[in-house]
Amino acid sequence: TGLLGSSNMGGFFGPELRFAGFDHLIIKGKAAKPVFIFVHNGQIEILDAKPFWGADSIETQELVREKLSDPDIKVMTIGVAGENLVRFANVRTGPKNSGGRTGMGAVMGSKNLKAIAVRGTLPIPIADPKGALQYHKELIDFIQSSKYAEIMGKWGTMFIYDVTNSTGLVRTRNFQSNQLADSEELECEGIENYSIGVTACFGCTMHCRHKYVLKEGPWKGQYCEGPEYTTLGAFGTEVGSNKLHRALEGNYLVNKHGMDTLETGSMIAWAIELKEKGLLPKELEGDLDLEWGNMDAVLRLVEDIAHRRGLGDILAEGPRLAIERLGPETAYYNIQIKGMSNLHSDERPTPALALGIATATRGADHLRSRPAIDLYHLPEEVLEQIYGRKGMSSDYRDYKGKAWMVYWQELLYAVVDSLGICKFQTVFLSPNMPKWAEYSKLLEKIVGLKMDEAQLMEIGERIYNLERMFLVREGIGRKDDTLPERYFQEPTPGGLEVVRGRVIDRARFEHMLDEYYELHGWDEDGRPLPETLERLGLKGEPSHKLQPEDWK
Repeated sequence: TGLLGSSNMGGFFGPELRFAGFDHLIIKGKAAKPVFIFVHNGQIEILDAKPFWGADSIETQELVREKLSDPDIKVMTIGVAGENLVRFANVRTGPKNSGGRTGMGAVMGSKNLKAIAVRGTLPIPIADPKGALQYHKELIDFIQSSKYAEIMGKWGTMFIYDVTNSTGLVRTRNFQSNQLADSEELECEGIENYSIGVTACFGCTMHCRHKYVLKEGPWKGQYCEGPEYTTLGAFGTEVGSNKLHRALEGNYLVNKHGMDTLETGSMIAWAIELKEKGLLPKELEGDLDLEWGNMDAVLRLVEDIAHRRGLGDILAEGPRLAIERLGPETAYYNIQIKGMSNLHSDERPTPALALGIATATRGADHLRSRPAIDLYHLPEEVLEQIYGRKGMSSDYRDYKGKAWMVYWQELLYAVVDSLGICKFQTVFLSPNMPKWAEYSKLLEKIVGLKMDEAQLMEIGERIYNLERMFLVREGIGRKDDTLPERYFQEPTPGGLEVVRGRVIDRARFEHMLDEYYELHGWDEDGRPLPETLERLGLKGEPSHKLQPEDWK
């Protein structure tokens, strides 16, 4: 995106790194030739990766284990997309876990870093072992008692498609509709025809992803995991396909090559609409036959993006640079914010979710601040109990109190990410999940740090303001905290009556943005005020280079 980059992938790599004696790795510079890093019980080696260069992200993991003669090694790697510096290449570990957003795979590829392998058997000190174990059991019981945990354990995030498509909250054929007709096959029950079981990340009782084997086509017999709700959009609604097995093939390909499923699907959907509007040069399309629902063309274009061939080379540049190459008249049709594509969610009927993607520090992002429970029409007294403030409308179409929702979720997610906890086990898709009080107790039992809700929220503020300062340094301001123009101009054409004919009201959105800035302690252009930096201990922080004259 040219701005902040960060991504999370779950799995087993992070815990293994801690067992190997490290909390973090900081990697600087660029290797002269392809290498991989081996971390094991306090030791770090840089080894030759030339034999692995060109291997896909699944094959590479096995090759590294074979070279190091240890089948239990955990490997984080890039595929050919990362090697080819596709702007939305991801980093991968295991069969499915992917750090998908903001092109972290391209960063590794630019360093000639093919993989990082970890193996550890060291003990991890716990402040209160007995207390931590007991509280862990209590948390598991609390989480597993939720109906949401039961649904996630059975269907994974695929269940969200059933709800959003039937309502009319999915981005379809790029942005031309908000509902895909005749797509029952994409609903969560469809995975039963492929699933051979479910699995989970390290220490998780929710087991939210399916294991399956492709049953037909050129990749018949390939083992995969997933798919996520986002992949049903990337290779379903966005490209106009209602075939689950084709979405599963798309899932396999982006995992194999190491690419962000959201960005891949969005860029391809954009290209199809450009052709439809007469804005895609015929020589770039070649013999692809880009049409809605033509999955042979879509999956071929996935391969072309990974290998930077033809039109794929342009799409591999991501929204900002691809728009520069194809012309400013194409920008209107690209559903992106700050250089990052949105997922296949349609936020026109939901102002809170719209504000979240407009202001998120990574770009159009549903994982930085999304108050997804706003969709549940919870009573206002319940919202008050969760969010700690009065005045939030229970109608997801309303603007009242939604700035606070987004602000509160930002702080929560910043802390959750710092603790290394999955968002599926916080107030994201369910109101009955752990939040501040539970994390405070967990932190005390495991690390020995005593922090109450106010202190944790302040840490969230500090994180978010630091990220904002990086953005301000790069010229980001109010002009960028907005939505694609289509959100304001084109009413939703389908869905239930409650969402049909909706756009984001520009004046009310701007007022909501003012409220959001005020909550953060920022000026009218979204710059942290001096007193905010002082309060958070960020005054003089060198990374942002803000000067007093910036507020004059």
